[in-house]
Amino acid sequence: MSEAEKPRYAFFISDRTGITSEGLGEALLSRFDYVDFQKRTYPFIDSIEKAETLVNQINKLVEDGYPRPLIFSSIVNTDIRETIHQCQGFHIDFFDTFIHLLEKELQVSASNKVGKTHGLNDTEKYDRRMEAVNFSLNHDDGLIHKNLKDADIILVGVSRSGKTPTCLYLALNYGIRAANYPLIEDDLGKLDIPRLLAPYQDKLFGLTIDPERLHGIRTERRPESKYADLENCKKEVAQAEKIFKYNKIPYMSSTNKSVEELAASVMAQTGLKRQF
Repeated sequence: MSEAEKPRYAFFISDRTGITSEGLGEALLSRFDYVDFQKRTYPFIDSIEKAETLVNQINKLVEDGYPRPLIFSSIVNTDIRETIHQCQGFHIDFFDTFIHLLEKELQVSASNKVGKTHGLNDTEKYDRRMEAVNFSLNHDDGLIHKNLKDADIILVGVSRSGKTPTCLYLALNYGIRAANYPLIEDDLGKLDIPRLLAPYQDKLFGLTIDPERLHGIRTERRPESKYADLENCKKEVAQAEKIFKYNKIPYMSSTNKSVEELAASVMAQTGLKRQF
């Protein structure tokens, strides 16, 4: 395999969870979707020994004829950061890139304390997130009807339209108590809101999906079933959208949106605010 045929490795490196380096790195790489990236995330690189081992791994790829690996790092410790800088990759250091600019503007030195971004620094905020996650898990797919009055939002849609992952993302990243309710055959046979949801109409938000996409998702789950049948998917989606329109329930399609985009769009369209 020639160098031109070999994939380009991208390393996301952090002395904590890796969420920052991975998130920012992924955002940059997404603009180059025609490049074959092999992505690797290395969290908790919090010692010189771990850093040296990783540097050797990166350098071995270069020795084996792979294109120069891309390195995205967010490491606070100066010695560990400098060790990573010794590798033969193309290095984008998010702290080096931005911290000095902020220090100059703010005219103060940045703290070198590790873990302030995603650490457990505020137990009240953490408790709020966990309470929201538990609420969403307990109110998934209409399993528990009690305490729906405490929901910040209730997502409604046909089965497999993206309700559960969106609810959990809203809970974990925004502290939103999100419940969800699947529209079943009995609900889709009429235009009225399901009786259980009627008292909370102002909290309802609909998710719809392209029937072809729904057919593909359901086929993976239950192949050759009425549930996955394309005509049935078309019928369910059309009826769900009629319910949304008839009852003036705001809704959007999940077809071409990631869970991050869905959650952000729900927040923007409903006016909900982050709870921590």
